[in-house]
Amino acid sequence: MKFFPAFCLLNFMLVSGAIQAQKLPIFNGKDLSGWHADVPEKDENPGIGPSFVVRDGMLVSLGRPLGHLITDDVYENYRITAEYRFPGETGNCGILVHASTPRALYDMFPKSIEVQMMHENAGDFWCIVEDIAVENMVERRGKKEDWGIVEGKNRRILNLTDGSENPPGEWNQMIIECFQDRIKVWVNGDLVNEGFHATARKGQVAIQAEGAEVEFKKLILEPIDGLTK
Repeated sequence: MKFFPAFCLLNFMLVSGAIQAQKLPIFNGKDLSGWHADVPEKDENPGIGPSFVVRDGMLVSLGRPLGHLITDDVYENYRITAEYRFPGETGNCGILVHASTPRALYDMFPKSIEVQMMHENAGDFWCIVEDIAVENMVERRGKKEDWGIVEGKNRRILNLTDGSENPPGEWNQMIIECFQDRIKVWVNGDLVNEGFHATARKGQVAIQAEGAEVEFKKLILEPIDGLTK
């Protein structure tokens, strides 16, 4: 695969019509301006360490304490390009799109559609009080009577491929395209998931701290056809 330069860039741009351009929150490699963390454990223990840091110019999810790093702004019709890796033990993480109500599931997860990054499962959809459909739903989600978007229901929709991720410790590229009610996901150039009839079309973007450390050396959001702030 093609390797990308090891520099950090989180550059959000808003294009209004064909003429006007406006900057959205920019990750400057120094701090987390334009983002806020929601870490439930901090409610009772405000002195615990951070879940998200900037290290060596990269945005890093430390995995614990569990929680989410959430954009201050709301987006619609956009494409996210992320270059990420698990620098140590592989595990769980995800990028949440169309996020809204905080702690809507298990008093932890914001209402959203998660694009899974868990090692060997990258590109799965998880429905978090929002829903989405795919082709071959029964094959990829299980029995219809078990489907749902809340606790105790089958919220996972399997991706389309095996073997799209690089070996542990190597960099992966994930592209998430959200346009109208459709979401497409590519991992290292492979189309790994495509959904439609999403119950949300806009919202915040969130990164998880869900047990494993993940480094992001590139995380860009760009508009497809208009973008709401």
